[in-house]
Amino acid sequence: MRGRAGEGIRTRLRYWFDNFLARSTLTLVAGLTLACLALVIPASVAQVLVGRPVPTTLTGQAAAVWASVGATLRIGGAVGAPAYVVLSVLLALVSLLFVSTLVSVITTGMNDKILELRLGRSTIVEQRHTVVLGWSDQVFPVISELVTANAHRRRATVALLAPRDKVEMEEQITTKVGATGTTRVVCRSGSPTDPAVLARVSPHTAAAVIVLSPGDHEGDRTVVRTLLALGAVVGDAPAATVVAAVREPAHHTAAVLAAGPGGRVLDIDAITARLLAQCARQPGLSLVHEELLDFAGCEFHIVHEPALTGRTYGEALLSYARSCVVGLLRPDGRPALNPPSATVISSTDRIVLITENDSTALVSDEPLPFDGSAVVGAAPRETGPARMLLLGWNRRAPLIIEQLNRYADTEAARLDLVTGGPRAAHGLDVLAYDSVIVLGSEAAGSVAAADSDYHVLETLLHLRAAERAAGHSLHVTAELSDDQDRLIAPMSPGTDFVVSGRLISLLMTQISENPRTAALFEELFTAGGNRIHLGPAAEYVPVGREVAFADVVASGRRRGRSVIGYRLHAESDTGPRYGIRVNPGKEERVVLGDADTVIAVMRDL
Repeated sequence: MRGRAGEGIRTRLRYWFDNFLARSTLTLVAGLTLACLALVIPASVAQVLVGRPVPTTLTGQAAAVWASVGATLRIGGAVGAPAYVVLSVLLALVSLLFVSTLVSVITTGMNDKILELRLGRSTIVEQRHTVVLGWSDQVFPVISELVTANAHRRRATVALLAPRDKVEMEEQITTKVGATGTTRVVCRSGSPTDPAVLARVSPHTAAAVIVLSPGDHEGDRTVVRTLLALGAVVGDAPAATVVAAVREPAHHTAAVLAAGPGGRVLDIDAITARLLAQCARQPGLSLVHEELLDFAGCEFHIVHEPALTGRTYGEALLSYARSCVVGLLRPDGRPALNPPSATVISSTDRIVLITENDSTALVSDEPLPFDGSAVVGAAPRETGPARMLLLGWNRRAPLIIEQLNRYADTEAARLDLVTGGPRAAHGLDVLAYDSVIVLGSEAAGSVAAADSDYHVLETLLHLRAAERAAGHSLHVTAELSDDQDRLIAPMSPGTDFVVSGRLISLLMTQISENPRTAALFEELFTAGGNRIHLGPAAEYVPVGREVAFADVVASGRRRGRSVIGYRLHAESDTGPRYGIRVNPGKEERVVLGDADTVIAVMRDL
């Protein structure tokens, strides 16, 4: 009973206290003052009485109590004439009010500023930085590649603007990207489609602007609006390199117009379809493209080399000890990939090459020597698949079929379509096909991307079961949305996985760092032009014989091809980079076997 009564009293006291706090400011001040006096005055009396010496008169004791109260409450505590005491209290109250107000103003201002910084609403002041607009899974590979590209720079800045919490963005970048080295990543919160908000990341002083698609059904429209807002902010300022990407062809034209004459807008579906079709014909091609697109190894560089003026392209192929020449860049910006060996290099041409960095692009005084007896490869033969199987269906499937049909006449290839679900492969004689393409059932990057990848993974499980039952491996090219799913895919590590989000991220970053490579990649990904080809080593050099890489390059030159590397079959599943070796030194020696391939840039047959 007593417990219930005590609980009732505590409840009433809490209720009374809550109501008291809900009253006006004047009531709160008066109540707190009375409560303070009720505690301070008795405590001051007790302090005077227990002190030494204790005043002997009542007036002295009262003065001592007053002095204690004044010192405690910071209201002076002066003694003397009544008018003097009143004025001292008044001055003390004014001082207390002023100090309290000043502290409150300073505290509020600092809190507002800290809140503004935490919310990411302040304007950055940077020059020649990279601006990333929007948020999706692409943001992590983009920032990671920019960090790698800036590794040799003393100071670089990446400014990210997205409609998300600043602290949350910073935490996710730290978790998924890790240390950023010499690159500082600055996050700002807000909508990139609002010009006033977009100005916070200073796009008018940036070197490059990358516009990411949010990945939802409104993603392409958001990209177009962001490009329009960017134009409104930048105005007539010197244009930065603008790179964007859209998924649906219906929005591509609008995005190109919004990006302006210097902008580059990638068609995600078209590029993904082209690469899927090429990988289905060339096992290991996706690994070569990834090697060339990321900044961790060797990538495309465009250099001006006066020493090569007047020489032929064939001589240029063997003029770099640590770089692979793949073409020329004409004065009008058009790339001439793998031109005829007799092409004379003019003073206005630039050299397109694959190298690790600018320090390795060193031209020799004379073409490097090679062993002529090693340039005896077998007659060229096309190794494209005769029978191909397409499992699954999405909006990119017609584009893939269109690309494959361009090769069908020259290769006498046959394409079979199975549009059922993941279990459609069950019961099929999949081992009768030379190549299998597995598509997700939904558009990669959409809200159903996880379901799309699950359907692909389930199909791969059926294919792996068929492989194990027959003891025979398949050449599989699979489309995925999430790069993490590639790590758990139930196929051999060397399988061609085309991760559209990562592919476009790498491509956008490469173009943002070097805009002149945009036309180059366009040709490489298009049927009918020059492409990267993986052909049997026997077409270049005698198999089983140790040769220098310069010998392989010279043999490719004889066949009108620009050799850039090779792939060792024995390391295709477990070796470093799955056996892919891009841009080895010309003096490097290797023994190539019947199952090994040579990587070259060549025109489609």
